[in-house]
Amino acid sequence: MTSTTNDRASIIRTERGLTIAGTRLTLYDVMDRLKAGYPHKFIRDEFDLSDDRLQAALAYIEAHRDEVELEYEEILRMAAETRQYWEERNRDRLARIAATPRSGYEAARIKLMQRRMKRDANQK
Repeated sequence: MTSTTNDRASIIRTERGLTIAGTRLTLYDVMDRLKAGYPHKFIRDEFDLSDDRLQAALAYIEAHRDEVELEYEEILRMAAETRQYWEERNRDRLARIAATPRSGYEAARIKLMQRRMKRDANQK
């Protein structure tokens, strides 16, 4: 499944899904920004895309809207499942870390602040 506007700007299928050729950027990354209402110029600049590459991505999304939407929804579903899995798996661990006393950390922080104050006083 390859759609080519020109040799430099095409959409290819990789193990990551539909990808802008010559980049690691998937169409799902572009879809995230489109769904959030970002202007095309912002998307182009954020991902450092040429106008040709961005237009190729937008044209592909438009020409294959139903297919891309289905894949995008599947990607979002899988990401939510993965996030939930890791949140559940790490819940107890994160709770133990949060409950661990940090007295040594606080003492180091106070010492650092004192040194900064002394340095600032000497610079005046």
